Order: sequence, then structure tokens, then C-alpha cells
Amino acid sequence: MNIEAVKSIYFFEMARTRRTLLQSVVSPVISTSLYFIVFGAAIGARIQEIDGVSYGAFITPGLMMLTLLTQCIGNGSFGIYFPKFTGTIYEVLSSPISMVEIVLGYVGAAATKGLMIGTIILATASLFVDLSIAHPFVMLFFFVLTAITFSLFGFIIGIWAKDFEQLNLIPMLVVPPLVFLGGSFYSIDMLPPFWRAVSHFNPVLYLISGFRWSFFEISDVNPVASAVIILVFLALCMSVLTWIFRTGYKLRN
Repeated sequence: MNIEAVKSIYFFEMARTRRTLLQSVVSPVISTSLYFIVFGAAIGARIQEIDGVSYGAFITPGLMMLTLLTQCIGNGSFGIYFPKFTGTIYEVLSSPISMVEIVLGYVGAAATKGLMIGTIILATASLFVDLSIAHPFVMLFFFVLTAITFSLFGFIIGIWAKDFEQLNLIPMLVVPPLVFLGGSFYSIDMLPPFWRAVSHFNPVLYLISGFRWSFFEISDVNPVASAVIILVFLALCMSVLTWIFRTGYKLRN
């Protein structure tokens, strides 16, 4: 294992966060504050509690997941796409660095950024509502595993994308609707039977439900099923990445 190579890629990517501090940190905090002001004040006034949890606290795991998924996919995809765009990726590919070391550097940095922003969102949320974490280790499990998995997914998107439009397609147009329709701001038990059944086909529902269970011991699906879904998706991403590096898909041409 070439630790120096991994550290070089990792710290180079982390330096980009310092250069774009306003976009990377301040923007998510402002967005989260607005969510609490709008949803907490407007909807929270009509829905006092869900399953015995105050509405403001109930939406916190969903907001954290929304930010975590968006940040991890965005950072993971841009981290590898920009070297492709500028041509510097060939310097990385021609250097004595293995596939595992390249992925550790880029994906590790993307996951770290996502976890940092998610932690900031949690701290911001605590200013608006009273939060308690019933199972902190389970919370960390879902938090870290989701960050790693979707950073890998973003890395795959960055390799696949041929322009900035494709790069932003999934993070901007696919992920937010799935999160909003995945029980971020409501329990799916509040939906009619048909839409409740449809919601179970939304994979993000399982992420949010498992994460929410670690806070309040309430969820729309079994937390074990949530963990299995994330692990299966992680294995799928790793398999796709192995194939990409083995065949050189979108890297060697």
C-alpha cells in the first residue's frame, strides 16, 4: 500500500474544501436553517408530533441524509471528473498507484467532507430543536457507511459523465426528489395505502428510516433491512468500480 500516494490525493482534495469554504460549509448551514424555519414553523405548527417525536426533531435525520447524499455524490463525482476534464487523470493512472489507492484517496476525501457537513448540520439542527440519539453507535454506522457508499457512487458518476450536465444530473435532479419522497418530512404511514406501497420501492426510504431509528427508535421499515440495503449497494458500487478499472472504461480513451 502506497500510503504517501493516498495521502497526496486525499489532502489535495481536502484543500479544495478550504478554497471553497463559502460554498462547501456556509451554504448547507443556511439551507438547513431555512428548512427549519419554513418546515418547522409552517408545517410544524400544524403537525405537532409524529410517533411521539416533535416535528422539528423528526425531520432532522432526513435533512442530514439529504445533505449527506448530495455532498458525498457531488464531491465524489467532481473529484475524479475534474482531472478527467483537464487531462491530469493520466498522470495519476500512469503513476505507480493501484486502483485501491486511487479510490481510497478520492473517495476518502469525499466521504470526509460529507461527514463534516453532516456533523455541522446536526449541530445547526440542535440550535432549533431538542435532539437525543438513542443509539449513537448505530447512528455512526449508518452515517459513515452511507457517506462511503455514496461517495463511491459519486466517483462512478464522475467517471461516467462526459460533461458538466451529466455530472450534475443525478445529484441535482434525481437525489433530492428521492429524499423528499423517502419520508424525510413525514412518515409513510401518513400516506394512502397505494403510495405507501410505492414508497417501499424508493431506496432512500431505507436510508432515512434506519438513520431515524438510531435517533428516536421509530422507523418506517426494519432497521436491519436498511443496513442490508446500504451494504448491498456498497457491494454493487465496488463491483462496478472494479470493472471500470479493469476495463479502463471512460479512462483510457
